[in-house]
Amino acid sequence: MRIFTPIFLLVLFSYSAFSSGRTDSLFTVLKSEISRRKIYDDQKEARINKLKDRLSHTSVNALEAQYDILNKLYEEYKVYQFDSAYVYTSKLELISKRLNDKPKYYESKIKLAFILLSAGMFKESFDCLNQINPHVVSDSTKIEYYSIKARAYSDLADYNNDNNFTPQDNQLAIKYIDSALTFCKSGSYDQYRLLADRQIAMGITGVPSTYLIQLLMYYPLSNHQRAMAATGLSNFYTTRDQLDERIYLLEKGAIYDIRSSTKETLAAFKLGEQLYYKLGNVNDSYVFIQHAFDDAQYYGARLRKIKIAALLPIVAAAKNINTENEKSRLQIYLLSIVAVSLLIILISFIVFVQLKRLKVKEVIIGEKNIQLEKINDKLSEDAHIKEEYIGYFFNLISGYILKLEKLKRNVERKIATKKYDDLLLSINEINIKKERDSLFYTFDHIFLKIFPNFITAFNSLLKKEDQIWPKDNEVLNTDLRIFALMRLGISDNETIATILEYSVNTIYVYKMRIKAKALIPGDEFDHKIMAIKAVDVLSKS
Repeated sequence: MRIFTPIFLLVLFSYSAFSSGRTDSLFTVLKSEISRRKIYDDQKEARINKLKDRLSHTSVNALEAQYDILNKLYEEYKVYQFDSAYVYTSKLELISKRLNDKPKYYESKIKLAFILLSAGMFKESFDCLNQINPHVVSDSTKIEYYSIKARAYSDLADYNNDNNFTPQDNQLAIKYIDSALTFCKSGSYDQYRLLADRQIAMGITGVPSTYLIQLLMYYPLSNHQRAMAATGLSNFYTTRDQLDERIYLLEKGAIYDIRSSTKETLAAFKLGEQLYYKLGNVNDSYVFIQHAFDDAQYYGARLRKIKIAALLPIVAAAKNINTENEKSRLQIYLLSIVAVSLLIILISFIVFVQLKRLKVKEVIIGEKNIQLEKINDKLSEDAHIKEEYIGYFFNLISGYILKLEKLKRNVERKIATKKYDDLLLSINEINIKKERDSLFYTFDHIFLKIFPNFITAFNSLLKKEDQIWPKDNEVLNTDLRIFALMRLGISDNETIATILEYSVNTIYVYKMRIKAKALIPGDEFDHKIMAIKAVDVLSKS
C-alpha cells in the first residue's frame, strides 16, 4: 500500500480535474440513458424469461438444479424488483429445507435479509439476520452476512440521524465491517469495498478513498459494482470546491444504474438533491428526482419513496414557478414593443387581470403543495400499505393542474377574441360527476392490485346468502369500498362519509347492517378485515 500511495494521490488529483471538465457532457449522456432505460430493462426481462423457461423444464426432483436457477433469478431481481426477489428467495428457502442443507438455508436467509433491507423493512431484516448461524457457512457467505448486517446498522444510523442512536448504530456497523474483513482476501473487491464503507461509517471522508479509486481505475467491475463504487466515492467530495467531482461521480453512478437495470438505487436522487440545493438547477433536478421516484416505486423501496416524495413536490412547485416567471417575462417584453397605442392599453389591462388570476392560481398551487406535504406526512406513518397510492396522487394532481392550465389558456383566448358567451361553455366542460367516478374507479383498481383476495376474504366472513359481490359493471360497490377504506386504516365514519359523499349516519348503518350478518362478532369482524393480507408473493412469478 505504501508503494502505491504516491501514485494514487496523483491519480486522485488528475481524476478530479478530469471529472470537472466532463460534468456538463455527462448530463447529455445521462438524459439519453434515461430515455433508453426500457431497452436495458427489456434485456433484463429477456434473461429472466430464459431462466424461468429453464426452471419450468427442470424436473421437480432435481433440487440442486432448481436451486441453481432460482439463485440466478434472485440475482436478476434483487436490485430490480422486491416482490419477485422475495418470491424466489422464499422458493430458495423451501428447496434448501427439502435438501436438508443448512448452509444453503442460511444463504437464502441472507438473501432475504438483503431485499428486506433494500425495501426499507428494518425490523424484518434484523429478525431474519438473527436467525442465521454464520459459523456453518462458507467464508464468502460470511462476508455477505456481515456486510449486510453492517449495512443494516449503517442505514439505520442514517434513518435515525440523531445524537442518541446514530453513533451507536455506526459503531455496530464498523464492528460488522471488521468481522467481514477478516474473511476477505487481500486486494479483493470485497476488501476494498468494505474498507471504503468503514471510512464512511467512521466519518473519515476528508480525503477521497483510494480504495474506491483503485476499484474504479483498475478492477473489472460489473455495471452495478461500478455504480456503487462511483456513488460511494461521491461521499468523499463534500466541500463546495469539490461539487463538480461529486456531481460527476453521481452522474456516473446514475448512468451505470440505468445500464444495469438497478431500481434499488440512490445516485439519481442524490444527484437531484445536489442540483437543487447546491446549483439551483430546478429543471434537471426535477428530471432526476422523478426518475429516482419511478425506480423506487418500481422496486418497492418504501422508505426511499417517502424520502423522495417529501422533496419532489417542492422541486415541482419551483419548476412551475420558473415556468410561470418565464411566461410573465415574455409578456412584459411583448407589451413593451407596442407601448404607444390604444391596443397596448387594452392588452395591458388584460395582462393585469390575468396576472391577478395567476396569483390566485399560484395560491391554489401552494395550497395543493401543502396538501401534498400533509399526504406525505400521512404516508410516512402508514407507508407499509399505502405506498401504491403515492404515484396515483401525483398523477391526479398533475392532471388537474394541466386541466387548469388548459382552461386558463382557453379563457385567455376567448377574452382576447371577446367571445365572452363561450366562457360558460368552457367551464361547463368540467364534469364533476365524471371526475368523481374516475376517482372511485381508479381507487378500486389500485386497491385490488394491492389486495387481490379482498373480495373473497371479505365474503368468507358472511353467510353465502348474505355475501356481497360486485356487479358486472362494478369493480367495488359501496359496501365493499367502505371496508376497503377501513383496510387502508381509515376507520373514522366521518372521514369515510366525506370520501364517499354519504352522511355519517348512512356509513354507520352500512357497517352495522353488514356486521349484523357476519359469522363472527363485530369487533372480531373488524380485526379480520384488517388481517386480510396484500399480494401473496409466494404465488407471484
